[in-house]
Amino acid sequence: MDIASMISSGRTSLGIEFGSTRIKGVLLDESHTIIAQADREWSDHLENGWWSYSLDEAFSLLREVYLDIKTQVEKTYGCPLRKIGTIGISGMMHGFLPFDENDRQLCEFRTWRNTKTAEASAFLSKLFSFNIPQRWSIAHLCQSILNKESFDKDISSMFTLSEYVHYRLTGLKVAGRGEASGMFPLGEDGEYEKNMMASFDSLLKECNYKFRLEDILPKVLCSGENAGYLTEDGAKLLDPSGTLNSGIPFCPPEGDAGTGMVATNSVSVNTGNISAGTSIFLMACLSKPLKEIHPEIDVVATPDGKPVAMVHCNTCTSDLDDWVSLFGEFASKNGLKMDKSQLYSFFYQQALNAEKDCGGLLNYNCFSGEPVCGFSDGRPLFVRKADSKFDIPNFYRSLLYSSLVGIRLGLDIMAEEGIHLDSIVGNGGMFKNPVAACSILSGAFHTKVGVMKTSGEGGPWGMALLAEYARKGKGLSLEKYLDGCFKEKPSFIEPSKEEEEGFDEYLRRYKAASILEKEAPAALK
Repeated sequence: MDIASMISSGRTSLGIEFGSTRIKGVLLDESHTIIAQADREWSDHLENGWWSYSLDEAFSLLREVYLDIKTQVEKTYGCPLRKIGTIGISGMMHGFLPFDENDRQLCEFRTWRNTKTAEASAFLSKLFSFNIPQRWSIAHLCQSILNKESFDKDISSMFTLSEYVHYRLTGLKVAGRGEASGMFPLGEDGEYEKNMMASFDSLLKECNYKFRLEDILPKVLCSGENAGYLTEDGAKLLDPSGTLNSGIPFCPPEGDAGTGMVATNSVSVNTGNISAGTSIFLMACLSKPLKEIHPEIDVVATPDGKPVAMVHCNTCTSDLDDWVSLFGEFASKNGLKMDKSQLYSFFYQQALNAEKDCGGLLNYNCFSGEPVCGFSDGRPLFVRKADSKFDIPNFYRSLLYSSLVGIRLGLDIMAEEGIHLDSIVGNGGMFKNPVAACSILSGAFHTKVGVMKTSGEGGPWGMALLAEYARKGKGLSLEKYLDGCFKEKPSFIEPSKEEEEGFDEYLRRYKAASILEKEAPAALK
């Protein structure tokens, strides 16, 4: 069947991902090849002291992304985009989006980047005997209760971003297992852990709240299950022209961690992947439970419910992006024309030529707090000694190294737990420069690191695969289905002894000077 026939008959899958810097969409044919793709940039902002995004902007940009895809299809294949086989929505995991019974938003969208829930995180971790990170939805809810915020008792539903977009398009309040596991811990049955829910419900009752958690949390679905259909209102929201038909099936909404695992084919036990963009996180699919509770490691789930150890850091490339923009401005004001991709390619190549320990340079990339590193608040800092070798290669490598420290600390803890990853597959914006990224990451993590050709745009592609799995994967496990989707194996780069020793020396200095970052927020208010 040719591509135009696939489009006309609805034998396609659409994945949309609301990332931290871009909203991206890809439309796949039945061979998992991208037919059309589009993206729009957006960024967070501080609203009432919270890192947030505008929901109005989210839907406005969603329409623009869809319109681009629709236009590409019509121009390239000569047929209107009326039918789509399946749609899947993904987004930044965690965060807090509460609504009342009339679907009125009760507070600003509080994202994963906020670190104002330390009190709730500690309280819940003790209550549940389970690590509850600050960015999890239940920590945000608990903190709002502890703060006695005025809207709390009006909460009728609580979402993450992908779940809310899914709700607006289908009318259903549901979550995929991976996404749900970042809201509230899951039990062995793949549902919210019942004893922990009962403990929290007791707290709600003591505080005279009328709702229970099961009343406000979305229903948990496993990958491959049907998660509703595009309503008439949803079709108009996505495509105001009226061309798109309603009734299109949806798969469960997922978080960017889940789509990263799918995009790198890392949903099998003992596989690992890393997603590196605005934030950075590593996922290790576990063969056995962790022996101890570690505040640096989350226990979440694959889209089909396998337990995963997750190390998450709030900042990866944000600091690096600012420096690249600064040098780009310098180039522009001196008459040099270099677009963003050229600038990044230049800096990654320069980083490969640096001294392996960055020549004594040191960077803290913390835009916000970084719990894994022990920083409750953040201020980006660059530090050097007078006799450090201060040049472009060392400077840029130091920026990259600083974005990897938290993940390395988490890997060291996993090693103590007996978890060793033979390899890590990467996806996300950092891997658009695969050789440099894999070389530097392999040394930092003391294991081989690889990428696939889809690594730079893994999220929406992974979401489209999950959508396709819901349409075509009947009778197959997610693991088996994905094995049939990947025609290529990752290209790995082995760590060199020099790279490993260089990062270890950088890490030693980073730890020794961490008092600078801990004191910076008080000094730089």
